[in-house]
Amino acid sequence: MGRYILRRLFYSIFVLAGLTAVVFVITHMIGDPARLMLPLEASEEQYQSLRQALGLDQPLYIQFAHFVGQVLRGDLGVSIWQNVPALPLVLSRFPATMYLALSTVAFALLIAMPLGIISAIRPNSFIDRITMFVSFTGVSTPTFWLALMLILVLAVRLGWFHTSGYGGLKYLALPMFSLSAYSIGRMAQMVRSAMLDEVGKPYITTARSKGLNEWTILFRHALRNAAIPIITLAGNELANLANGAVVVEVIFGWPGIGQLAITAIERRDFPVIQADVLVVATAVIVINLVVDVMYAWLDPRIRYE
Repeated sequence: MGRYILRRLFYSIFVLAGLTAVVFVITHMIGDPARLMLPLEASEEQYQSLRQALGLDQPLYIQFAHFVGQVLRGDLGVSIWQNVPALPLVLSRFPATMYLALSTVAFALLIAMPLGIISAIRPNSFIDRITMFVSFTGVSTPTFWLALMLILVLAVRLGWFHTSGYGGLKYLALPMFSLSAYSIGRMAQMVRSAMLDEVGKPYITTARSKGLNEWTILFRHALRNAAIPIITLAGNELANLANGAVVVEVIFGWPGIGQLAITAIERRDFPVIQADVLVVATAVIVINLVVDVMYAWLDPRIRYE
């Protein structure tokens, strides 16, 4: 297992390097931050002077070589917009995004797991039809529309939660509910499908013939074997949310990396964009690695060399 983890981390270095190079080239082709930073009446001399100060007058390959040298020293540059180091700026926003992402996935699992399990135990029953309705509704509902409706009903009319900001449950609830609808829909379907597949297998029949308690059969045997696809989907949802739930973060004024990335793109703040991509890519790699390790813990038959 240790060798496998080290090998994955080694390959991840090349993934991060390639991704950073691609983002560097693309961001430097989409606009000139010097134009955005100067007022409309600025002279050509002021423009050229600012480009020189920012190093944007150099050929792209020289800018890239300079950037690589900074990265190897652990320096991703200074934000053109805020004039602070880019990496600490992104890292300061990352906990807020992960707080929202982890809360959303945990809440989605809390709702989807019992719905999917009960639905699998009683297929084609009333609860099964309710589960499928909830699932399809969650997957089909646009996140931005649900966010606005939750603000209108739960915040404006009832006054239960805050519409923006960062903090405890009153701040977290609305963005979490907005994001979790889609996750609940997908996870409920996956739990139902995985459990249906397991409860029909011969080892479940054997366990029942031995007189084991039904709940023991479901939770200690069937659910454990069905957990791998469920964990895979949960990890995928967490990785997607770690990218920054941009729409929800903007609507609720949530100070995460998604909102920061949008602002950086609008202002052509290259160092922040590059730092954002690097931090998110690292988070996704770590999440996928943790999911792979959990496979071996859940199923002893899985071994990594």
